[in-house]
Amino acid sequence: MSVLLAVAALGAALVAGIFFTFSTFVMRALARLPSHEGIAAMQSINVVVLNPWFFAAFFGTGIVSLAAVAVAALGGDGLPVAITLGSALYLLGCIGVTIAGNVPLNERLAGHVPTGDDAEQVWRHYLSRWTLWNHVRTAASLAAAAVLIAARGAL
Repeated sequence: MSVLLAVAALGAALVAGIFFTFSTFVMRALARLPSHEGIAAMQSINVVVLNPWFFAAFFGTGIVSLAAVAVAALGGDGLPVAITLGSALYLLGCIGVTIAGNVPLNERLAGHVPTGDDAEQVWRHYLSRWTLWNHVRTAASLAAAAVLIAARGAL
């Protein structure tokens, strides 16, 4: 159990760091570009991010978190609240928010022509909404890491 919690906590912290980077300077840098350049850059980022390394960290952390909950539940001592909370924070606040908030925005942006007449409006809307959801998943991933570390310490 200790190893599962350590891996889940490290994964959540790594993902929080990725999202923190976007929230604190990547999106700000993209916002400084002309709309057509920002759209094109984000469209490229949204393609490149779909790679085995990111998927391993992002979804692997969710799988390890679920495994920790299952092991705790099967352990016979009841299901520790901290393990459940940490896993739920990651699964709902990170993966869930990504699927429900960020991915639909990315899909809409992917279908947009960067040089279209409405590029400025599309880009400003995307920046504000995507970044808001990114702040949520940053905080959720970081909180998950902290709670999972605490759970490991309580073993």
